Formats: sequence, C-alpha cells, structure tokens
Amino acid sequence: MIKSETLAFIKDVAQNNNREWFAENKGRYETAKTNVLAFIDQLIPKLAAVDPEFPIDTPAKKCLLRIYRDVRFSKNKDPYKNNFGISFSINGSNIHGPGYYLHIQPGECFLGAGFWMPEAPVLKSIREEIDYNTSEFLSIIDNKSFKNTFTLSQEDTLKNAPKGYDTDHPQIEFLKLKSFIAVCPLRDDEFLKPGIVDKLKTAFENVYPFILFLRNAVAQ
Repeated sequence: MIKSETLAFIKDVAQNNNREWFAENKGRYETAKTNVLAFIDQLIPKLAAVDPEFPIDTPAKKCLLRIYRDVRFSKNKDPYKNNFGISFSINGSNIHGPGYYLHIQPGECFLGAGFWMPEAPVLKSIREEIDYNTSEFLSIIDNKSFKNTFTLSQEDTLKNAPKGYDTDHPQIEFLKLKSFIAVCPLRDDEFLKPGIVDKLKTAFENVYPFILFLRNAVAQ
C-alpha cells in the first residue's frame, strides 16, 4: 500500500514546484519513490496472474515513470510532475500500445487501461474491429463487472464522423474516439489500506477483456 507521507510529498510538490525546494526535499522524494516501487512490486504478480502477456519478472523501476517533466516544448515550465505515474506495458519501457496505467495524485487517483492516441493506421484497425465485431465490443463494455468499475473516456474524440463512416452509424460515438481508455477512479484513502492490492487485481480482471479486444484489433 501507499504511505500517507508519500501522498503528502506529492501534494507538496504541486505547491512548491521548483528546483530549489525539490533539492531541499530530495530525501523525501527518495523515500516516497521507494514506497511506490515496493507497491509496484506487489502489483506485478497480481497483473501477471490476470494478463498472461505481462511478464511477471518485470522490474518495478521499468514501470515507474520519471517525475521530471520535459518542458522543452511546453508552456508549463514546472520542472516536476505532481503525481507518480505507473505504466504496466507488455513491451517493457515501450508504453505505446494497449496497456495499464496507474495515476497516484491526491484527489485525482485513477487506474486507466486501453490505448492512448494510437497512430492513424492503428486507429483505423481499432475502428474496423469495432465495426466488424460490434456485438463482441458491446458485450465487453456493457458487462456488469466492467460497468461497475470502469467508464470509457470520451475526452479524445472527433467532432465529425471519421472517414468511411456515416454520421448515423449506430456505433458512431465509439468510432469517433481518438483514444480508447477505460478509467476507474480511486480514492486517496484506498491506497492507505492493504485492500488496495486486491481491489486493483479485480479491476485488472474486469478490464482485461477490453485490453484483449484492442490487442486483437491492432494485431490484424
């Protein structure tokens, strides 16, 4: 589980996002990072038991994203992220593909699963799979266990129907998506209890059919 001190550190980063403060609190960062890595070590075998393509020998440090921001092309020049991001990818450090992402940020914690901003040819394949196998796709996202845990994000979407599809297509709301992400919100206090590990394993189980659908789509 995550310690309250780790959440407090992340909150403090958001309020003191500068190099001087971070240098003075480097010890707190290292302690928080160690806590998160230990938490990842708990989750890896749980996910591997659900998803056979996820290697059980994945090092925790390969999953933890850097806290340092790349500000070269950003108007926001804050040097640090105000969260711990954890990516569980079957491709090691390559996170571009169907996978799982855990976001730890006070007040905004969530588990995400799916494919974020696939390239045009891959996006075309996913849309075709939804079009050709609509009943399978709907059976996944309408399944009670999925709906009780996840919501399909509608944030990245086209204004108009994608090329090749009519505006009155029965699944146009899904075909207009540019990202296919299922989101499970999590409360901060859940991370402070041992039960969070089993809760996340159940969430992995509930979203795995969605991940599998996306993998099959992009493997065509």
